[in-house]
Amino acid sequence: MKRSSTYRRFIYPPLSRTDAEEAHQRTLYLLAIAQRHSIGRAVLRFLAGKIPSEAVHLFGLTFPNILGVAAGFDKDVYAPAGLAMLGFGHIETGTITPEPQEGNPKPRIFRLPQDDALINRMGFPNAGAEAAVSRLRLVNQVKRSYVLGVSLGKQKNTTLENAVTDYTSTLTKIFPYADYVAINVSSPNTPELRKLQGNKYLGQLLGDLMAVNHSLAKSHGLSTRPLLIKISPDLTWQELDDILQAAIDNQVAGMIATNTTINRDGLKDANQFQSGGLSGSPLTQRSTEIISHISRQTNGRLPVIGVGGIQTADDIKVKIDAGASLVQLYTALVYEGPRLPGRILRELSK
Repeated sequence: MKRSSTYRRFIYPPLSRTDAEEAHQRTLYLLAIAQRHSIGRAVLRFLAGKIPSEAVHLFGLTFPNILGVAAGFDKDVYAPAGLAMLGFGHIETGTITPEPQEGNPKPRIFRLPQDDALINRMGFPNAGAEAAVSRLRLVNQVKRSYVLGVSLGKQKNTTLENAVTDYTSTLTKIFPYADYVAINVSSPNTPELRKLQGNKYLGQLLGDLMAVNHSLAKSHGLSTRPLLIKISPDLTWQELDDILQAAIDNQVAGMIATNTTINRDGLKDANQFQSGGLSGSPLTQRSTEIISHISRQTNGRLPVIGVGGIQTADDIKVKIDAGASLVQLYTALVYEGPRLPGRILRELSK
């Protein structure tokens, strides 16, 4: 059952008068400061409360719990430790491109409070792979219990024929520092990116990435990194089946279901007409349907990280029942605040 939290009633309303992206950047800044100082770390742990320890073993990794932060929240690896202190068992950073890019013009994030949703048309703004590596290196200098994933994308101006170079270039740079790697071929905000999910490109992309993955593992003396594909919720069942076959053929470790949607059915908020990818509650049912389809079609051979519309422990249970092994959230943090992950995990433990 969804409930109105103290944060939503008293803290969110004044914050909502600030531009959504500016509010997000301030949040990241505060998390980055807090994670570096003892008082800040104490505050984060207080906000988290007691976090049940219920590890999940997947992809050869040990996740402290089932709940993670979806890519897009911490694009440039500013505050993974701070997010982990709030209770998240894994943090997926990025999406990272080989070179820095500004992304799409602002404003580009829009709140839809009547729908418990967001629309974003960010377009992969990030500081580039070199900047990400410098921060990933610092993160890995400290022993950590949480799992760190890195989401990879292509530059806006890179042609689809040359996209594989962008993904392999960034993979090569971040390889020693990532626990797993997410291949983002499904954002609706980079022109033609979703075409990489099709038969014309996906098999070659995955084959080349797996070859580079094995080569890097050998040269670094490390294990290969689990590669996961993040897919669109707007696929037909046939398109999804083709992706699943390509994933199995290329020994991909798993799927992330799903990215944001361009569907606008049933929305109430005035911001529904903004262009971009929709996330939050309106995506709940569709992402669950896709998780269920993947589980059935592959007989569980492709583990799934479920994303889309998670606000409560019950939402997680539905995703697990559909076949997800892990889950991620993002949008709910905007409306429910920093106590959300701890609250969800405690309710789930009961």
